[in-house]
Amino acid sequence: MDLGIRGRTALVCASSQGLGQACALALAQEGCRVFINGRDAAKLEAAAAGLRAATGAEVVPVAADLDTEAGRAALVAACPAPDILVNNNAGPPPGVLADWDHAAWIGALEANLIAAVLLIRALLPGMRERRFGRIVNITSAMVKTPHAAMGLSTAARAGLTAVSKALAREAVVDNVTINQLLPERFDTPRQEFMARRLMAEHGIGRDEARQRIADTLPARRLGRPEEFGAACAFLCGAQAGFITGQNLQLDGGAYAGLV
Repeated sequence: MDLGIRGRTALVCASSQGLGQACALALAQEGCRVFINGRDAAKLEAAAAGLRAATGAEVVPVAADLDTEAGRAALVAACPAPDILVNNNAGPPPGVLADWDHAAWIGALEANLIAAVLLIRALLPGMRERRFGRIVNITSAMVKTPHAAMGLSTAARAGLTAVSKALAREAVVDNVTINQLLPERFDTPRQEFMARRLMAEHGIGRDEARQRIADTLPARRLGRPEEFGAACAFLCGAQAGFITGQNLQLDGGAYAGLV
């Protein structure tokens, strides 16, 4: 399917690796000009070179820290009029309530709520004026199925979901959509971190740790990043203009609820 976004400009946050990079790849394959982002300039340049080699697309790296006002300003200055914004950022570490002091809560909100909302604030008006925009927030399955150990992530990302739902109802009249992708258990560096945590806790090997993680899903496997990227690209496509304010779960069947 031709998604009708060839020649569009996409800004993909936190995209030097993992799910952000998968989204950048899928959009580049659709013919978008893609701005990618990360904190590590050398790693970001390598990711940009890999995306260019794989797709032939124009890929522009922007080294910036999303959690800072200066970093967000640098992103907007580099890409002031994107047609597509993919909000993504590293999630806070798991823990227990006793671990999370005031600074931990502020850090989680800065990274997983405020950074995305302020980028939307900066870029949404232009999208509405141009009468085309696609905003996709990468959140987490924890938004709909909270786990105690992921309380920081659940709280911050549920807040982003609520704000985005409200904005989506206003923006859709101008052909701007805002949706969330809710991943669980994709084969990314995040799952490598979780596997190593299991290895340390239970004294097991890497293969067993990864299988234990996979076995928490009905699919009995980890999600592939390219599956996630394809879903993101579809929501960014011209055909997806009637889909907004939604939370699409990509979780191998893990969610047990009906709606």
